Amino acid sequence: QVQLVESGGGLVQPGGSLRLSCAASGSIFSTMTMSWYRQAPGKEREYVAAISSGGSTNYADSVKVRFTISRDNAKNTVYLQMNSLKPEDTAVYYCNGYSNGMDYWGKGTLVTVSS
Repeated sequence: QVQLVESGGGLVQPGGSLRLSCAASGSIFSTMTMSWYRQAPGKEREYVAAISSGGSTNYADSVKVRFTISRDNAKNTVYLQMNSLKPEDTAVYYCNGYSNGMDYWGKGTLVTVSS
């Protein structure tokens, strides 16, 4: 069983930056594709970014250039560096891990972008 715990959310002004972290338990982290999703109030959950076990990355068009996903397998942690934040980035951000047909989700961390 894998548990994912997000941290790093908070209130930030437009144009600011935040770094989210997602710490994973268990021994299979290095084999997992890790992703970030987000869900804004009243909207469906949407894909943000992913990083494969080999380090390949992919981004939603809405965050390309502004967000960077990375991982540290020694720390069982995936990060999401978010720059040039906009009010429309306000959402609960969820960490997802996928391996061998199994999906794991964290409980989310709230990011609010507001002046």
